[in-house]
Amino acid sequence: MLIVVRCAKVPTLALCAVLAPALAAGADWSEQQLATAGALRDRALSGTTAYEHVTSLVTEVGPRSAGSSGDAAAVRWALNKLGSLGFSQVRSQDVLVPRWVRGHAEVTLAGPNAQSLVAVALGGSVGTSDEGVEAQVLEVASLDALNALPATTVGGKIVFINQRMERTRDGAGYGATVRNRAEGPSAAGHLGAAALLIRSVGTSDQRHGHTGSLNYRVDAPRIPALALSNPDADQLARWLKPGKPVRVRVKSTARELPSSWSANVIGEIPGSERPNEVVLLGAHLDSWDLGQGAIDDGAGVAIVIEAARLIGRLERKPARTVRVVLFANEEFGLSGAKEYARLVGDAAARHVLAVEADLGAGAVWRIQSKVAPDAVPAVDAIREALKPLALEAGNNEARGGSDLRPLHALGVPILDLSQDATNYFDVHHTVNDTLLQIDPKTLNQVVAAYAVTAYLAASKNGDFGRVATEEKEQR
Repeated sequence: MLIVVRCAKVPTLALCAVLAPALAAGADWSEQQLATAGALRDRALSGTTAYEHVTSLVTEVGPRSAGSSGDAAAVRWALNKLGSLGFSQVRSQDVLVPRWVRGHAEVTLAGPNAQSLVAVALGGSVGTSDEGVEAQVLEVASLDALNALPATTVGGKIVFINQRMERTRDGAGYGATVRNRAEGPSAAGHLGAAALLIRSVGTSDQRHGHTGSLNYRVDAPRIPALALSNPDADQLARWLKPGKPVRVRVKSTARELPSSWSANVIGEIPGSERPNEVVLLGAHLDSWDLGQGAIDDGAGVAIVIEAARLIGRLERKPARTVRVVLFANEEFGLSGAKEYARLVGDAAARHVLAVEADLGAGAVWRIQSKVAPDAVPAVDAIREALKPLALEAGNNEARGGSDLRPLHALGVPILDLSQDATNYFDVHHTVNDTLLQIDPKTLNQVVAAYAVTAYLAASKNGDFGRVATEEKEQR
């Protein structure tokens, strides 16, 4: 569609430049649709049932690691929840997932003044023998520092990667340190280490470890890998500071079991005019086993369910279908996301936009996108519809949540509704991931952002184009 802006009576060229994209974006929606979006936003801000959804999940199901009985219970819960809320086409999509059991972990200072350190096994780690592993500790500042060492320096030692995660609003500190957890075990094993300890990838000053998945390489021995709580990492660093040899003993009963079946759970609000075109709202149904899975990702599950439910209650539904997908096994390999993308196949072209909620229950503060360049003004218009939320404008280089990456690789455009992650990594992947971390009022603000975004995307006259990307998975 050609938009002509005549600027003869406009005082400045700068104002003319502003008017053109604004008019182009406005043409994507009618005044009535924009008014509906505003009413939807205000309705969510005044109160939703999102908190009740996440309360139900953590109370009736609790932790739900991939392939566990809790995971199976979560699938049943989700099918019942979507059905009872009036979603259409409620169904499950079988997914084969890995099964790993944490067991018990011990890290102890060896010698006459033995002290125990609080640690948790990293997801997927092998265990030790019954006697454990005892060796001298080798401290390194980062994964890059470890990779720079010769095998003669590392061989036979227990490597300790001592890199502290920075607290940031956008979660950038996580991306800067998560490689220690994901790649560190194989890097240390390749150099002959006996085991790996890392400072937890988390910002808490409490005495609990942060778990999370590792990625063993096929060309390196599998060695036990554990994360120390931040206070205990500090303690180990103090022992090492004088430069004297420090020996620790590591024992872990972690083990891998045969793969098991789980499922993606899907429900829809059918489109009124183009039901075969889809706006996807995603979250992951699984969690780690340490806490209740309230913020990771019970909050996300509640957000997308409630956002779609509010759209479903509108007198006039949007043109496109709003589809909620609760993915299986995000934490331990994106099994559900990969299977969903595989089964979608060519129908990915009918996925107009995808948005994922997987950063807890903090307030939305920014909107970012990865859409075709000519669709960026429409993203600005969505932000304008959310003006009371005072969202910042991001760039058009969004990465999307982990579960969206297989779809994104097929060309599906994405939006990121960035949530405040300042305190998220205090409890991420820990025993403190509980309902206590969620503020119901803030959760309503997030629902408002998701509901308006999904409604406008599903109502838009045009689409958001297609994109091309090559993303590295990071969980």
